[in-house]
Amino acid sequence: MLSEKEITEIKSLLNTPKKITIISHRNPDGDAMGSSLGLLHFLKQLNHEVIFISPNEFPDFLAWLPETNKVVIFEREYDKALPILQKSDLIFTLDFNAIHRTGDAMQKILETLSNPMIMIDHHQFPDDYAKYTFSDVSYGSTCQMIYDFINALGYNNLINKEIATCLYTGIVTDSGSFRFPKTTSETHKCVANLIEKGINNSEIHNLLFDNSSYERLQLLGKALQNLRVLPEYKASYISLSQEELNAFDYKKGDTEGIVNYGLSIQGIIVTAIFIENKEEGIIKISFRSQGDFDVNEFARKHFNGGGHINAAGGKSFSSLEETVNQFIAILAEEKK
Repeated sequence: MLSEKEITEIKSLLNTPKKITIISHRNPDGDAMGSSLGLLHFLKQLNHEVIFISPNEFPDFLAWLPETNKVVIFEREYDKALPILQKSDLIFTLDFNAIHRTGDAMQKILETLSNPMIMIDHHQFPDDYAKYTFSDVSYGSTCQMIYDFINALGYNNLINKEIATCLYTGIVTDSGSFRFPKTTSETHKCVANLIEKGINNSEIHNLLFDNSSYERLQLLGKALQNLRVLPEYKASYISLSQEELNAFDYKKGDTEGIVNYGLSIQGIIVTAIFIENKEEGIIKISFRSQGDFDVNEFARKHFNGGGHINAAGGKSFSSLEETVNQFIAILAEEKK
């Protein structure tokens, strides 16, 4: 948590109305969207002018969250986003701790700004760009950190149903519906309080996980057909080409959670999904692991990425086939 001195300074900053911008990482997930929108609804109650800028489009399955219709998409609305950033009195950066996580276009702009920033994030090895840094890897989600941040400021009474709905969304998605190791008693206490604020937790769960399109389920079927097991390395992987994505009318967010299937196989300790994106010229990669296999270090070392010990992401500029072969070769080398 931030020090008492820092909390006092931030509370003083928030005592008078300001122009505040909230930024998430590129390709925002449930935790990025939930923490950003939850903080937005909180700051609005303190009479600030608050705008959430997402580097690029967010997934359709999160579009029901309150005020997603007002999110500014940087890569689509550059001319609108640029002056907002430049005129901000304060910028919150949520669910990422390195500016490059916002993407090349947004990174170039952020690095020119001198506006004070507040980082709230739970990933390893934070960069030193923010005036105030609340970074703690023991948390399972940034949404839980936002909850504690609001409490530390003494404003728990301002957490309403809208804020609670946003924060619950990020907690349930980043915890794997409360099954991942960083789900603690504090997580459940936080969630209990959010439920007491009036959220409909079963409806939120349905909107997140039981609201698939026919095409998305067909894409899942194709992904599972492409699942390969490497028993000699206790590993598995899934690959999806651009052609396969197009065949099932792929939309952003349709592959969310698919990587976890590879880890559900008995005896597997590490898995990956490789998704081709021809428009960006990259292979997007998600890694998951169990136990001591550190996919954060693995992604940082080999695939231009990072994240957590048991959940990380990366990217490759090689072809899909070359990237998969590189993954297998690295596993073989590390087994020696």
